[in-house]
Amino acid sequence: MNKTTKWIVGIVVVVIIVFVGYYVSKGPSQPTSTEPIKIGVVAPFTGDAGALGENVKVAIEIARDEINQAGGVNGRDIQVIFEDGKCNGKDAANAATKLINIDKVLVVMGMCSAETLAIAPLAEQAKVLLISPSSTNAKVTTAGDYVFRFIPSDSFQGKFAADYLINTLGKKKIAILYSLNDWATGIKDVFKQRTEEIGGTIVGEEGYQQESRDLRSQIIKLKELNPDAIYFLGYTEATIVGLKQMQELGVTTTIFGGDAWDDPTIPQKAGAAANGARYSIAANQQLPQSFLDEMKKRPGGEAMNSYSPRAYDILKVLAGIISETGDNTDKIKNALYKLKDYQGIADKYSLDANGDIETANFTIKEMQDGVIVEL
Repeated sequence: MNKTTKWIVGIVVVVIIVFVGYYVSKGPSQPTSTEPIKIGVVAPFTGDAGALGENVKVAIEIARDEINQAGGVNGRDIQVIFEDGKCNGKDAANAATKLINIDKVLVVMGMCSAETLAIAPLAEQAKVLLISPSSTNAKVTTAGDYVFRFIPSDSFQGKFAADYLINTLGKKKIAILYSLNDWATGIKDVFKQRTEEIGGTIVGEEGYQQESRDLRSQIIKLKELNPDAIYFLGYTEATIVGLKQMQELGVTTTIFGGDAWDDPTIPQKAGAAANGARYSIAANQQLPQSFLDEMKKRPGGEAMNSYSPRAYDILKVLAGIISETGDNTDKIKNALYKLKDYQGIADKYSLDANGDIETANFTIKEMQDGVIVEL
């Protein structure tokens, strides 16, 4: 072998050694997972707020289908697993335990405040993200590092309702009729404090069990106090009953409710008894007609509520973040805390250090002849 040949062979050997060394140290690239990305949803699909949950489900399914039809997230489909939390803590905790431990979901979406607050410690322990489009209870703010929501806290809504009744409508003497659940009691406490701060008076308050379907005794007590307005905080079925019984008992004062009234079922079933009843709700932007059309096409989608487009936005936000971070929960969490000015179909979202949205805008809606009208 001459010198030139030896020199060429030497170069080839060096190149091979360098290549092999690099390959061994780096290792072959890891195959990209093709497993679906699992998202759990705990919402009321039966019971008091079942119509709200069914409508939210449709919006989530639309977002899921759009993401998957566009190629998924880095080639992986979104799989959504729905569980009935029945708008109470016990059923929600059982549903979340199944989603976290058996289904191995990456994220849980909770709907009712009672559901989200019951799931929060489970999510924290498992380091699973918990995001809500509708849980407004003020306690959600401090429920955990992995807990987020895309709707304003009741700390804003309670103040808004008090300001509206007292400063806009001039109602100074207010009675409160409320369900004994996390959502109603939370907003009631904020409302009471704000009412007293701005010169109003709470003349009386009556609570009732969420499952109750006879509110006559509470209504009679409040009517005797001759209030300027009744602040009525209830979920769908109890609200329908309460409005009808107020009409039967001759209550003619102003009736005002909270965001859980954003269910077309209420004016449809309560009929004339609901006419003129108003409530506050987080203000959504004008929704795309394509989204509205798609909702109407699907069973359960026509009775639109304000939470549904926010649930749609949550899934779209998650898909965008996961496409950048992968399915590492802590990286997704950190990206959520940095979310600024994300333009969804319902709102523009920026999240603060507690996982709450930074801005809170509300609107007033009224029930008129079987339908809900935004004022």
